[in-house]
Amino acid sequence: MRVVVIGQTGQVAQSLSERASSHGAIVTLVGRPQIDLADPSGIGDVLAEIGGDIIVNAAAYTAVDQAESEGDLAEAINGIGAGAVAGAAASLRIPMVQISTDYVFDGQSPQPYQETDRPHPLGAYGRSKLLGEVAVASATDDYAILRTAWIYSPFGKNFVKTMLRLAGDRDEIPVVADQVGAPTSALDIADGILAVCRNLIDSPGRADLRGIFHMTAAGSGSWADLAAETFVLSQKWGGPHARVRPITTADYPTPARRPANARLDCTKIAAAHGVRLPPWKASLEPVIRRLVGRAEG
Repeated sequence: MRVVVIGQTGQVAQSLSERASSHGAIVTLVGRPQIDLADPSGIGDVLAEIGGDIIVNAAAYTAVDQAESEGDLAEAINGIGAGAVAGAAASLRIPMVQISTDYVFDGQSPQPYQETDRPHPLGAYGRSKLLGEVAVASATDDYAILRTAWIYSPFGKNFVKTMLRLAGDRDEIPVVADQVGAPTSALDIADGILAVCRNLIDSPGRADLRGIFHMTAAGSGSWADLAAETFVLSQKWGGPHARVRPITTADYPTPARRPANARLDCTKIAAAHGVRLPPWKASLEPVIRRLVGRAEG
């Protein structure tokens, strides 16, 4: 299985590269300057030259707050660029996996969101990712859009790494406690993506494997819960730790509004693809061990 991944330095792209061998996959990462989603004119030619059995678009504009002032750029990358990748996949007659986000919802539902729930993004980032979903579905029939949330990993920038860095010189850290989601390891996301890729390639005629799916870790918690668990595990393995002081969203204003409920119902992907990501606390510990330098192997 030859998987071409748009994106090189992001958490999901790097996790796909690391997890490829365990799935019998050959992963090729491609990004700027070869492919620039903000300037998609040459995407088709590059992807045709690389070859592959499936394309995963793991590249995105992810600066949620900055998107409020750079909405056009976010839409160019996350919307128009994603559509161009899907168009190239259609021309090559191969499937495509598009990574999306809980930010397509407003977070006001008291229940985990299902794929059939109506999107209603709160800000520019969410709008740009929703535009990408529409663009992909318009450009090809052979796709799976995977919405995930609250990604952390040993790679790149993420909340867990930020907490560990702050704990290096603070005894107490204020963390928002009234936003709830499923903290999800990018390594688990990579496993899920590669399983979906295999299914799409092996079963080209199965419509139930295509469409929009939600894919996050099992269980849920607040940002304060994630910070607290991070510090418990970091202390266990000799890393930095601090006390968590729960605060409200109103106490920590940001340019972009965050969904209060980022929980996604993952029943559909389990039924169709057999993908069930582990509980978030189980996946957090091995990442913490790597980040504090106590990983085995």
